[in-house]
Amino acid sequence: MAKQSGSTFRFFPAWKGSKGSPLTRLRIGLVVLGSIFLIAVAGYRVAGWSWLDSIYMVVITLSTVGYREPGTMSGTLQGFTILVVVFGVSTAVYVGGGFVQMVLEGELNRALGVRRASREIERLAGHVIICGFGRMGETVAEELARQKKPLVVLDNDPDRIAQAMAAGHLALAADATEEDCLCDVNVARATALVITFPSDAANVFITLTARNLNAKLQIIARAELRSTEKKLIQAGADRVVLPATTVAVRMAAMITRPSILELVELASGRFPEMAIEELTIPATSSLIGASIGDSHLRSRYGLLVVAIRHADGQLVFNPGAATAFQAGDAVIGLGKIDDIERFRAECAA
Repeated sequence: MAKQSGSTFRFFPAWKGSKGSPLTRLRIGLVVLGSIFLIAVAGYRVAGWSWLDSIYMVVITLSTVGYREPGTMSGTLQGFTILVVVFGVSTAVYVGGGFVQMVLEGELNRALGVRRASREIERLAGHVIICGFGRMGETVAEELARQKKPLVVLDNDPDRIAQAMAAGHLALAADATEEDCLCDVNVARATALVITFPSDAANVFITLTARNLNAKLQIIARAELRSTEKKLIQAGADRVVLPATTVAVRMAAMITRPSILELVELASGRFPEMAIEELTIPATSSLIGASIGDSHLRSRYGLLVVAIRHADGQLVFNPGAATAFQAGDAVIGLGKIDDIERFRAECAA
């Protein structure tokens, strides 16, 4: 992957502007106009005018207002004023044309949007970082957005970043293999990192860098080769996904276990009415201390408890009616989406 510049502008790829763009034209024009203003003021000052009269003269000249001169104009000073008018007004017209072109092309809105997004990225906490916005990264972002999980996309391809921002995601054009770039998206305050690049070497390097920056970060990485899986685990990945293997197993399951596959698709949210959700029970929940039988989740919420993962990591499949809820439990339940959301609002976090 091509490395990005370490300058501040990596936060604002749209604001930086490309060569020949209206934004670049506007920036150059403003620099030239400011230089002409300073030179003109200095020229009138050297001619013997006061600082106030010099500034006043330059302002009325560049603005083409045409009020009376505040001092005596010698032949040399008149020639100097002509040069100020020619170069100053020409530059002002150049700047105005660049501004109009930028507004018409929507570049101003894009620049302001990127700056606004950068401020939101700086405030992120408890979010998911998605490295790579290819087909896999785009699907991950869509699913996380559907679950209302805060996320930020990191990719060094400006076109993919523009695509991510158009989809409503926070995004940053930067090289994910750079430690500074991971810091720019607050990896120290993130809860998870998803790495979807097709390069195994890059994914191992990103995993190693991210793990050093955040020891508690959940890292899910993609691998193309089976031999890379072990390297990613050693580098600090919690889970490794091999797309080719996953697809092959899924295709075989379509033949041998179609009903089970349908349940898996249910868990992935492919059915709009039903879902399998993981719901965390906070310490303030009314379910704390109550058993599954006493809470009547089936009759009150239409929720079937498939499993419970306790805070200590113990996973209980098909828990009995006497199983009591504890603070921090992750309840894996099957039910209608509306009922799950009602249970989440009343009892879960």
